[in-house]
Amino acid sequence: MKIAVVHSFYTAGKPSGENQLVRDQVRALRTAGHTVELFAAHTDELARDPLYPLRAAARVATGRGNNPLAQLRAYGPEVVHVHNLFPNFTRSWVRHWDGPLVATLHNYRPMCAAATLYRAGAVCTRCPDGEPWAALKLGCYRGSRAATLPLAWAGRNGPTRDPLLARADRIVVNSSLSQQTYLRHGVPAERLTLVPNFVDAPQTGHTPDHDTGRWLVAARLSPEKGVLELLRQWPAHEPLDIVGDGELLAECRAAAPPSVRFLGQIDRTELCRRMPTWRGLVFPSRWYEVQPCVQIEALAAGLATLAFDGSSVAESVRTHGTGLVTGWDKPLTPVLAEAAALFPTLREHCRQVYTDHFTERAWLSRITTVYEEAARIAGGRALTTA
Repeated sequence: MKIAVVHSFYTAGKPSGENQLVRDQVRALRTAGHTVELFAAHTDELARDPLYPLRAAARVATGRGNNPLAQLRAYGPEVVHVHNLFPNFTRSWVRHWDGPLVATLHNYRPMCAAATLYRAGAVCTRCPDGEPWAALKLGCYRGSRAATLPLAWAGRNGPTRDPLLARADRIVVNSSLSQQTYLRHGVPAERLTLVPNFVDAPQTGHTPDHDTGRWLVAARLSPEKGVLELLRQWPAHEPLDIVGDGELLAECRAAAPPSVRFLGQIDRTELCRRMPTWRGLVFPSRWYEVQPCVQIEALAAGLATLAFDGSSVAESVRTHGTGLVTGWDKPLTPVLAEAAALFPTLREHCRQVYTDHFTERAWLSRITTVYEEAARIAGGRALTTA
């Protein structure tokens, strides 16, 4: 199959799991024998223009500007797969593409200026629930009303009027929670398809599982990730390693008991290699998430997860039986004691869940079915309009 993948790459200054997922999926499709062309725009390159912020804001607000339509027509793909268009591609061009079109929703930007449905320590759905200008009033994007204005204007009519979602023949979501969230806000069920991401987890080799007695948190140290709240409740006698960096590093260090170590950023390959040595993954995220790579990497390493209620990871843990779910109102000490006893028995089960659901092969099977469905829909549309 001849496939065009469209993605606007976020800046390399902030690690992006989405950028890596797109690269991995392009590689997987090519390895499977498909002809794939990546149509990309890179923030790091475009941002060298002094007028970049103004140009990007205009693109987002008006829907006019840089788009890949001419290049796509010259390439002539059998299917176009759009990942991210913000902020370097416009969205209105999709109305002029007649062929099969698939869109993957890696976040909640079509209904939330911040893309997270999270604000002030809690999930927030005010905009899609009928207050489309709430984001502008609150400056939800980067804490700035000026920066939020283009996004609020573009999304003022809600996700069902988003040009990409209105046009796509198939809309891919990566978790059941994401699927239910978009359904609840009007996206038609018949066009939503659940396709979990895969992680080509680096092989851990034959390193034997040996529980060092330390728990692991691997996350960006930002408000929505919940690490600061976790540290404020963390029992002083429980050893914990924090992998990651972010704007809350100083506050996290101040809140952490002496049993917590801050390891900084660790290369993904090295992190995966070391994962079997931790007791378990703790996932305290306070926003919905979509499908974070670190939990899949933990499954591949045989590492069970302690998740907090409300995120897609908590939902996944419950569905697949790969750990425990707790709430913020429950004391951590007894929960950690229960997890310490349970998690060693789940190692092989976690690896099997990864093999069954989150490998490259499983993803390829699902996504090629999505492409075939989109092609049938587009073919029927062409017959109708002929």
